[in-house]
Amino acid sequence: MADEAGTIVSENVKANGEDTAPAVGMLNQYIKDLSVENPHAPHSFNWDAGPQIDVQVNIQANAITDELHEVTLKLAVKAESDNGVHFSVELDYGTLFGLRNVTTEQAHPFLFGEAPRLMFPFARRVVADAVRDAGYPPLVLEPIDFNALYVQQLAQAQQMAETQPAGEA
Repeated sequence: MADEAGTIVSENVKANGEDTAPAVGMLNQYIKDLSVENPHAPHSFNWDAGPQIDVQVNIQANAITDELHEVTLKLAVKAESDNGVHFSVELDYGTLFGLRNVTTEQAHPFLFGEAPRLMFPFARRVVADAVRDAGYPPLVLEPIDFNALYVQQLAQAQQMAETQPAGEA
């Protein structure tokens, strides 16, 4: 292709300084929802039985625009013994991520593997503070390997797709 001056210009060449490199950034973090229950206080502070701690984790990702995504890390923590529930904390921790020049194939593992890994220390602090504010020693959750969980869930989904008959959906 030639321009008006007769100079040959390639259509693949980008303008000088054009930003075409993939970029990802954490733009904002926030508590979307936080629920703390201490249903048997003050009696539960004197219960002898140590509680069993159950932790549930869920991740949601929603596209706000082509370049802006919200990832929500949902943590549900419940401490329960034979006497009853000591405390319960449910946290929806949101983060806005900017993704520019990132393909869908690259964005999915980032949003469901790497983004929660980046968010977890902040969400863990919120849970620890909430448990402490409920009158118990702070509960510091163990680190979670979100990337390994992502790979495991992909493998499970692929295995289910392979074992499901073609006629079923």
